[in-house]
Amino acid sequence: MEQKLLEVTIRRGGPDESKDEVFRVPAQENQTILDVVSWIQQYSDPTLTYRFACRVGMCGSCAMMVNGEPRWTCRTHVKKVLDGDKVHIAPLRNLPVIKDLAVDMDPFFDKWVAAEGKHHPTQTRNDPIQQIDPESAERSEANAGIECINCSVCYAACDTVAGSPDYLGPAALQRAWTLFNDTKNENQQAILDAVSGTGGCHNCHSMGSCTHYCPNELNPLAAIAGLKRETASSFFKRRKNA
Repeated sequence: MEQKLLEVTIRRGGPDESKDEVFRVPAQENQTILDVVSWIQQYSDPTLTYRFACRVGMCGSCAMMVNGEPRWTCRTHVKKVLDGDKVHIAPLRNLPVIKDLAVDMDPFFDKWVAAEGKHHPTQTRNDPIQQIDPESAERSEANAGIECINCSVCYAACDTVAGSPDYLGPAALQRAWTLFNDTKNENQQAILDAVSGTGGCHNCHSMGSCTHYCPNELNPLAAIAGLKRETASSFFKRRKNA
């Protein structure tokens, strides 16, 4: 019996120009998009550039656009996304392309830092371990976003990022909200100042694409809403005390 072939179109090129290239790939049972990309690189075109690591949905480095939607390719089964016998694969949206399917993640992580997404410890390693109530409201809010692995799927899904390159983006703002609610993190006001300025949380249009596409089923939209409330509250408190 003749083996069924898939028509796989891949966006090729670099930062200056790109074009679609079509490959014929043997169809297999339980085949993922990452399997398809790997087959092309191994058996058809060794110059194809892409990024992956764990292959089991833990690192997020294999994220790409699949038929126009951001996905972890290692966890996306071909049968679920086929359009007939065809599939289109492209680099993540909203990030500079290095080559083919590999993007430059620096702008994503630069915004993570700009949103004060770094821990500001309240104690040193010489101090006794601070006891945290795991049932507290603050800990619950912090825990809600702690499983973010910075795969940038939400960033690629965000139309606000696409239209406003200065926007910090859902992952950076979710990280800021996580640390804002972490009682082991000091100087919450620094976080609010960082996320309330140009490109901050108030630029979010609340469309919810970030939450819809998050592979870990997190809710960046809720985190951004929390930051909006806290920055507004902080503003009026400062006005009142001025």
